[in-house]
Amino acid sequence: MATAVFTNPKFSPTITTTSSSSTAKNHHYHGVHHFLHTRIYTPHSASLNLTNPRRRRHNSDCLVFCQSSDGQPPATGRRRRSEYVPNRISDPYYVRIFDTTLRDGEQSPGASLTSKEKLDIARQLAKLGVDIIEAGFPAASKDDFEAVKTIAKEVGNAVDKDGYVPVICGLSRCNENDIRTAWEAVKYAKRPRIHTFIATSPIHMEYKLRKSKEQVIEIARNMVKFARSLGCEDVEFSPEDAGRSDREFLYRILGEVIKAGATTLNIPDTVGYTVPEEFGKLIADIKANTFGIENVIISTHCQNDLGLSTANTIAGACAGARQLEVTINGIGERAGNASLEEVVMTLKCRGERELGGLHTRINTKHIMMTSKMVEDYTGLHVQPHKAIVGANAFAHESGIHQDGMLKHKGTYEIIAPEDIGLERINEAGIVLGKLSGRHALKRRLEELGYELDDEQLGSIFWRFKAVADQKKRVTDADLRALVTDEVFQPEVVWKLVDLQVTCGTLGLSTATVKLVDADGKDYVACSVGTGPVDSAYKAVDLIVKEPVTLLEYSMIAVTEGIDAIATTRVLIRGENACSPTHASTGESVSRTFSGNGAGMDIVVSSVKAYIGALNKMLGFKDRDSTKASEERIPVSM
Repeated sequence: MATAVFTNPKFSPTITTTSSSSTAKNHHYHGVHHFLHTRIYTPHSASLNLTNPRRRRHNSDCLVFCQSSDGQPPATGRRRRSEYVPNRISDPYYVRIFDTTLRDGEQSPGASLTSKEKLDIARQLAKLGVDIIEAGFPAASKDDFEAVKTIAKEVGNAVDKDGYVPVICGLSRCNENDIRTAWEAVKYAKRPRIHTFIATSPIHMEYKLRKSKEQVIEIARNMVKFARSLGCEDVEFSPEDAGRSDREFLYRILGEVIKAGATTLNIPDTVGYTVPEEFGKLIADIKANTFGIENVIISTHCQNDLGLSTANTIAGACAGARQLEVTINGIGERAGNASLEEVVMTLKCRGERELGGLHTRINTKHIMMTSKMVEDYTGLHVQPHKAIVGANAFAHESGIHQDGMLKHKGTYEIIAPEDIGLERINEAGIVLGKLSGRHALKRRLEELGYELDDEQLGSIFWRFKAVADQKKRVTDADLRALVTDEVFQPEVVWKLVDLQVTCGTLGLSTATVKLVDADGKDYVACSVGTGPVDSAYKAVDLIVKEPVTLLEYSMIAVTEGIDAIATTRVLIRGENACSPTHASTGESVSRTFSGNGAGMDIVVSSVKAYIGALNKMLGFKDRDSTKASEERIPVSM
């Protein structure tokens, strides 16, 4: 038996343990393990029994899957979502999931998203069941403002039959213009939130802000008050670079913003500097030493610079954080953020037995579809060995592993692929080929998680028939590539009609390209280059007449064999590219634009990817030009 005794809420907790020798051998109170067993910190309690009565111990059981023995999800997956109150959660074991894919995730180089793409992802995040969607940084640009506003109006008011609707959040720096702009964007949501931040570490205050501790406290306090004065009842505050901030200063500034009306305190490890034991202790110390902490929700935001973001996030949850900030596929600044799929599946897989009952209400069957959508829209490929959603996550090549899997899947799989929406086989036994009809294709796409309208299905069907004429069997990977190429594309400005190339060792590579614009007018150009792709790109440039720099070009085969479909990704930057404001630095940054293309002809695939990137860039440019006469939102520093 272990007991945590709290005396004064202004002092750090002390841990006293009483145990038999046999129990002591199995419970080491140090490192992350320490926080797994001391996860609830209640400063005003005289004592707390750390043995959770809801925690089930089955010493004779062997955990095989993240499911119960009857094949159903564990109890954590069946609990009812707590009624949303900004600064309180009725279920002490419930953990809110705050997704920042559309804000921090979009700050990944090349991950620029159009307004339509952001809206699609936001709708998918709602299907996933995230509690809070950070839809963007409204003061960054007019386009960002409009995207957040649209998400607030549409996704932020789509209440399901159980009463669930995600909170829509907008990021702002600690200045009145940013906060007012964020409120103007999110106020249309049923549950709007403003998330404001200011740096608190010595290095940031001295070299970036050039302000004293007292000045930073005054700004934070006044800006939280200002956000509340606008009518926003849900205000999140982040002390940027909290992982490297002075503890006593953190306690002070957090206490002040609580008094000013903050409802959530987010503790960011902005540069991914801490290790799990350290970050868990940071959360525990804040919970034990901050005045008024019982009136707010503590959140975590862990960057992945040392590859520890998921571990730090889980350590923070075990230490008392009840909101976890994550992104799909772990995308974000530099090395990225804590990955939603890793954090959620850790809680689902180990939460009931080892993490004291911590749980979320994420519908994990939508994870794979959401991951694929974000991958396709951002152009950021998921590495094959990525946990949960990587191509190799459920692949078994070793003979020993294959033998074990054939005997019992639990020998080498702790998660069933079906849990994340990845179907191992077609349950209906349908094999798609050249004789398959539209209904069979639609059924299989639905099984893979795609919900397409009749027009989209029609486009996919004819592409599918063309591929099926050249392949004996069309695989799920082929279908995903076709959906990506037809559905996950920006609005059409230019479209490829025909392409002819001549290449080899006997002469210069030559390409003739025929494009059609949005008005249906045809354009043809011919060019030479160092290879078929280079010559084709130069021919496209002659038609589009937009000077760009090709930053990256990559190609992968999505299936095996000589008849594989190739997927190409390109990354471009225009000479007159849009320059939104970066949230942390306040500087203008040049947007880069990615494009994807798929096809059995690698040159065609390459040209489609290039045109897709150009369409995305031109879409941003057109919106800026049509709104040039409108009043711009001023961005103060």
